[in-house]
Amino acid sequence: MLSIPELQKISSQVRRDVIRMIHAVASGHPGASLGCADFFTVLYFDIMKPDPSHFSVDGIGEDLFFLSNGHLSACWYSVMAHYGYFDTKELGTFRKLGSRLQGHPATEERLPGIRVASGSLGQGLSVAIGAALAKRLNKDDHLVYCLTGDGELEEGQNWEALMFAAARKVDNIIAVVDYNGQQIDGPVDKVLPLGNLRAKMEAFDWQVFEMDGNDIHEIVKIMSSAKAATRKEKPVMILMKTHMGAGVDFMLDKHEWHGSPPNDEQAKLALAQLEETSGDF
Repeated sequence: MLSIPELQKISSQVRRDVIRMIHAVASGHPGASLGCADFFTVLYFDIMKPDPSHFSVDGIGEDLFFLSNGHLSACWYSVMAHYGYFDTKELGTFRKLGSRLQGHPATEERLPGIRVASGSLGQGLSVAIGAALAKRLNKDDHLVYCLTGDGELEEGQNWEALMFAAARKVDNIIAVVDYNGQQIDGPVDKVLPLGNLRAKMEAFDWQVFEMDGNDIHEIVKIMSSAKAATRKEKPVMILMKTHMGAGVDFMLDKHEWHGSPPNDEQAKLALAQLEETSGDF
């Protein structure tokens, strides 16, 4: 098991990768990718710990992860590369023609670690619930994880999925909401307020946890507690408070960085704020 400082170092490297990948092609979504770097790091290196050398699309016999808000692809690709799914040098092909690392995760490129195309918002939770039901049918005791965004909850399909999972007692799933309060058009509270999200989720009969998604120590603690709460006839939800642009002061909590790449000067300033490691691709 990695220590908290070791996980923090990986997360810093992931943030550096995100800035460099998106800057290199002047295209991508840095804000939430930076905000979720800590979560992805803990999920792969501490919680799921899958075996990248034996990747299969069906995922029988291992925990599964589905990224619903697929525009966070740069963060996910970086974590998968450092975890061993593919060479980190491939990160340099992000969003380029012919690359396996498309702007939104895709399956036709057959990139190890990807089981479903995502980025059309609102669909990932439904897919994850289907995978959890398949594990139940296969008598597979492993769990299914899914990450969605708070702005993404404006898509109605999510609420059908929430109702279905509770009604069918899908208790082998942990859904995580990236609750950063920002979306492409502005603050979520101004675009379409979510109100008391915890109360809503509990009213839909989910077990609900809350955590600071930019505190690795707390992520480890709450994710472990969420795992312990599975298999109790209720699906599990984590409301994860993050900061868009975490780690880079001029991007912090600003919706303008949802999908805006940094220019040369901004990339230089951002990298200067992130711990240097030997892992740059």
